[in-house]
Amino acid sequence: MATIPNRDAIALVHAPLGRDAQIAVALLREAGIPSRAAPDLASFIACLGDDTALAIITEEALRDADLRALSAWIEAQPSWSDLPFIILTNRGGGPERNPAAARLLEVLGNVSFVERPFHATTFISVVRSALRGRRRQYEARLRMEALDEGERRLQTALAAGRLGAWELDLATDMLTASATCKAIFGHGPDEDFTYRDLVKAIHPDDRARVLATLQNSVETGSDYSIEYRTVWKDGTVHWAELRAQLHRDRAGRGIRLVGVSADITARLEAEEHQRRLNEILEERVAERTRELEQAHATMMAEVSQRERAEEQLRQAQKMEAIGQLTGGVAHDFNNLLMAVLGNLELLRKHVGDNGKAIRLIEGALQGARRGASLTQRLLAFARRQDLQIGPVDMTGLVAGMADLLQRSVGSTVTIETVIPEELPPVSADVNQIELALLNLAVNARDAMPAGGTIRIELKQARQPVASDELAAGDYVVLSVADQGHGMDKETLQKAIEPFFSTKELGKGTGLGLSMIHGLALQLNGDLKLASEPGKGTTAELWIPVSTAPAAEPEPAEAPAENAGPASGPKRILLVDDDVLIAMSSADMLADLGHEVVEAHSGKEALDCLGHDTAFDLMITDYAMPGMTGGELARAARQIAPRLPILIASGYAELPPGLDLDVARLAKPYTQDQLAQQIGKLMISG
Repeated sequence: MATIPNRDAIALVHAPLGRDAQIAVALLREAGIPSRAAPDLASFIACLGDDTALAIITEEALRDADLRALSAWIEAQPSWSDLPFIILTNRGGGPERNPAAARLLEVLGNVSFVERPFHATTFISVVRSALRGRRRQYEARLRMEALDEGERRLQTALAAGRLGAWELDLATDMLTASATCKAIFGHGPDEDFTYRDLVKAIHPDDRARVLATLQNSVETGSDYSIEYRTVWKDGTVHWAELRAQLHRDRAGRGIRLVGVSADITARLEAEEHQRRLNEILEERVAERTRELEQAHATMMAEVSQRERAEEQLRQAQKMEAIGQLTGGVAHDFNNLLMAVLGNLELLRKHVGDNGKAIRLIEGALQGARRGASLTQRLLAFARRQDLQIGPVDMTGLVAGMADLLQRSVGSTVTIETVIPEELPPVSADVNQIELALLNLAVNARDAMPAGGTIRIELKQARQPVASDELAAGDYVVLSVADQGHGMDKETLQKAIEPFFSTKELGKGTGLGLSMIHGLALQLNGDLKLASEPGKGTTAELWIPVSTAPAAEPEPAEAPAENAGPASGPKRILLVDDDVLIAMSSADMLADLGHEVVEAHSGKEALDCLGHDTAFDLMITDYAMPGMTGGELARAARQIAPRLPILIASGYAELPPGLDLDVARLAKPYTQDQLAQQIGKLMISG
């Protein structure tokens, strides 16, 4: 910012009047005003500048001088500057008395005349007055420079912010707009841009809102701020933002709006682009989140499925281990029962009329038979019982068992059957299915101690795709539903385990459902249980549909003793590695009148056949060390091709792949069963 210079006065004294110059300089110095003398007019003009406070010159120095250079300097002064001149004159008065003064006034402008000789006080007073005026000029310069600096900064800020300045006179609607403001509305810097042009450029859909906002600002004095669309002369649509404040006069009346404008098209487009990007990003995030959730759900489902599969595998392994153990125990127990039953039957024939002995023997026989029934259930659970599989008419089977089922469940329980008129035959063992249905009905009765209804239903179902439990295909479903107390999930999972029972101690073996489950697996079907506490239990036995027609009932066979020529003493080779069982069986055969030759291994039996082939029949156990009954049968046929063979086994089944034409007999067997089987073989042979 400029300051008032120290060099306040310049005095130019003509050479003949040097004394006046010295006096003026002395007076100025005495008054504390710095001064300087110029020897001639040219030096005087050269010393003039913006920092010159005032100039003192004698009249005679200017009288005949060329004043064009001095006039040019005066004309070239800045707008704020009007250098004061003090003329030392010899003649006072106005232009009429002193024409030279009029000329100097015209050339110099700001002139004060001091008539000589002058008093020192008068001179210093005129000088101080000129200095005060010059100082006010300097102050005006400072204010103008500050205004100029503020204007430059404002213009720089507007340019940097790409803001256009505008002003609207409310009385005349005269609009004053900068070049940037005009450009915001699609006009060039040199084009006229009126308030009418501004209103015309507003988008038709925004015009009413813009004018209403403007009117509200004028009436209330609130700041004017709005964003709206503009339509340029080329038809393109842009966005403008206008802000302004109301300027009032001294009476408080609004006289003009002064504000700025900005083109916000790029900003809004960027915001719209960013919004679309955000939407796309949000969609992608949502999609990715869904994918992750689906992947997580899939992973959790796979983990759950794997856990279920592992649990099923553990359960299957446990059941398989239990089945193998159970089957082995049942096999060995059957062999023991074979000896017990055989000896008891023979003993029964030799006690005569001794009533007490007969009762004891009958009690022992009943216990042995119950033991045999128990082993049959164990073998059913272990899937090692002998099945006579063929086409079975389930409709006839259920209808034919109606009376038996009703007698078995008692009078407090009602049996309700739902049987379709036509159902395809299933591939099953009729005796085992009857036993399974009877077991399910008895279990349902036991679940309803206060009585209720048992619903027995048959229906056809289809398994569309293979599962872990069932192959794809058609099935007949035998369901038995009760209204009993039901089972919770934990109890339901253990229901098919052997020896597990919810009944009171001594009222159940815990083998009923396990036997039915084992039967279902042997038939390539499944046993499904559904139960809820307080809502009863439903058991479904899924049995595959047979591809063959249902077989006609076979005619009853005549007893062995009526077999005609086939009866009578036979020479029999009996093979069993268990000496106790071999002895019991040999005694039963001998009691029937047959000649028995015992062998206790397959090798020993082959030796007997090698030395003597005059045997009518060979009876052999199946499970023997060294050589099984099946292997013995094949080797025996090489020696005696037409020899009838009967294989007896505690498993009561033959392994798959044994395609020999042999008869089978399940242990334990009675003497009558043994006699009947021998009779059949002799007739067929």
